[in-house]
Amino acid sequence: MSDPERQVFLIHTLARLLVGSRRVAVGAQSPVPGSAAFLARELGLGPRDITVLGNRRNNDFTEGGRELFDRAAQGRIDAFFLGGGQIDGSANINLVGVGDYPQTRVRFPGSFGSSYLYFLIPKVILFREEHTPRTLVEQVDFISAPGTSEPGIYRPGSPAALVTGRCVFDFDRQAGRFTLASVHPWSSIDEVSEQTGFSFDLPADVPVTSVPDADAAALITGPVRQQIAETYPAFASSLAP
Repeated sequence: MSDPERQVFLIHTLARLLVGSRRVAVGAQSPVPGSAAFLARELGLGPRDITVLGNRRNNDFTEGGRELFDRAAQGRIDAFFLGGGQIDGSANINLVGVGDYPQTRVRFPGSFGSSYLYFLIPKVILFREEHTPRTLVEQVDFISAPGTSEPGIYRPGSPAALVTGRCVFDFDRQAGRFTLASVHPWSSIDEVSEQTGFSFDLPADVPVTSVPDADAAALITGPVRQQIAETYPAFASSLAP
């Protein structure tokens, strides 16, 4: 599968996780999640209001991130995407760096509002295309945003799933663990296990992640590509049929 085909596949995979989410927000530097939100709307899966930071046609915020935080606190965002330089088996994410803080030997972009949004938005979908023991670790070096909280902590928000370049994990909020939900066609359960630094639950039957049909693929390379092009022109060009 070529790189553009993989991107189409991942867009479709993320879009299917947005079923029932009417109001979706997408942060900066997120071409694949942004495309997934537009595809989910095209497919009628639920999204009605989509906000992509940096996109003038699909962003009614006038104050950028501050307004995003306000709406999250008001319960007016149903789904959001987060990534991390490191993600561990408790769904903790690290956006600060590798090594003992503050002497981190590798620096990431920073946490910004990740912890705030993680606590407030009901469906947070984690996305990290690289799936290696370097990125999916037993324990993150720095917790930018915790995947779970102690009892008694007000937290309507929670991670729902983790999508990587090899598979999809579901997250069990009560158990605080990931379960392997599906494996992408080019990967395998053995490969996922070998390339994952944390333990996860493995059902007896693990399906193959669904491949987009011709109609969904045409939507991605057509109207979805056109909508995301304003913000990510180079990425949109890579999706051209």
